[in-house]
Amino acid sequence: MKDQETGAAAALETLRATLGPGHVLTGSATERYGRDWTGKWRADPLAVVRPADTDEVAETVRIAAAHDLAIVPVGGNTGLVGGTANTGALMVSLERMTAIRDIRPAAGLAVVEAGAVLSDIHDAAGAHDLIFPLTFGARGSARVGGFLSTNAGGSNVVRYGPTRGLVLGLEVVLADGRVLDLMSELRKDNSGLDLRDLFIGAEGTLGIVTAAVLRLLPKPRHHATALAAVRDLPASLALLARLQAATDGAVEAFEYMPRSYMTALATHRPDLRQPFALRDHAVMIDLGGLSRPLTATLEETLAAAMEAGEVLDATIAQNDAQRAHIWEMREAAAEVTFTRLPIVDNDVALPLDGVATFIDDMHARLAAMDPGAETLIVAHLGDGNLHLTVYPSDDGQLDAIREMVEDVTVSLGGSISAEHGIGLSKLATMERRKDPVALDVMRSIKQALDPENRMNPGKVIPDR
Repeated sequence: MKDQETGAAAALETLRATLGPGHVLTGSATERYGRDWTGKWRADPLAVVRPADTDEVAETVRIAAAHDLAIVPVGGNTGLVGGTANTGALMVSLERMTAIRDIRPAAGLAVVEAGAVLSDIHDAAGAHDLIFPLTFGARGSARVGGFLSTNAGGSNVVRYGPTRGLVLGLEVVLADGRVLDLMSELRKDNSGLDLRDLFIGAEGTLGIVTAAVLRLLPKPRHHATALAAVRDLPASLALLARLQAATDGAVEAFEYMPRSYMTALATHRPDLRQPFALRDHAVMIDLGGLSRPLTATLEETLAAAMEAGEVLDATIAQNDAQRAHIWEMREAAAEVTFTRLPIVDNDVALPLDGVATFIDDMHARLAAMDPGAETLIVAHLGDGNLHLTVYPSDDGQLDAIREMVEDVTVSLGGSISAEHGIGLSKLATMERRKDPVALDVMRSIKQALDPENRMNPGKVIPDR
């Protein structure tokens, strides 16, 4: 124990000499890094270091390796699965590495550092009539390294896909301190294994992402946004199909909010006035177009769906303020979800035609297990991603409920993690549900890149 303490003290002394004493935080100075957004997962690090550039990140990793210290990268700490939880590790915060180095409109790309905040990238791209289309509620605090490390999804996946498809290149500091330069600006590169994708979604277990080349796309000139009450979930999917056909695939977001969510929203956010009486199901629709206004098309499609009995009521935003209001109703979901504890939080992906079956089967099994349990569901319905929260009446049922949700998900060909990552909270789920061969391959890759298990140890990949 004494040797460990001596080694840690020597490491901190070397880090202070390398980064400057103001960028090696210990004791109470680390408190703001000590919990994630949910408050559920805690960190008690040896120290938090704040390097200013890739060279300093690499030197930090080399110092940690020399003194046998575990490393946990941290960005905006907006994660939901315990990805930064640790005891005694060296947390590496990239909050000083915020530069948007370049916006290249003709090439449709941005070169950014891993500490850049997502909303700042939106603003920088918007100044050139471009978008980086990834968006979600935490965009004002989430940083590049974090959303790359979880392969974040968000509301616009139905049109633009998740993070992985929006990245051209990466720069990564490996566990031995070497810098892996994958900062390609190419749309095609078939020169061997695609190493870039190894690090997207790896949650810092294979290395620390320090910079990225991101794809930018033309900014839609027209938006049409609506909130619609629909008959049921199948009617929601029928409406999605109608909209995709009528707009040539211009649906940017299609968000499902059933009555349980709208009721909870009315309770916890009464300032977000709801435009019509609570119904069993609601969807938020957002369309984006380059060449033509879409409001008339949205009106016509909703009218046709009303005639068919699929849509019961609807309101269409008439200005930017009304559009923002509708979006905020959906983006308040995380805030509403965590107003009660304990919870069983699930982030599952399903084939579109399996979503309704999943909800019915899950509720039937839950009623048999815990009749007093309540649920809250919101979904990126356009891509089959459901956020299901269960509030059990019996705390002793937490693990059993999680396994039941896994059973239903896997039986329908779904995934137990759609966009939030694995972290600590889904580690047991990975061990139970992931293909054993896939887990062995993951362990082999981890061993090859981080043989001493120094990079965010204990996350994502279960031990053998």
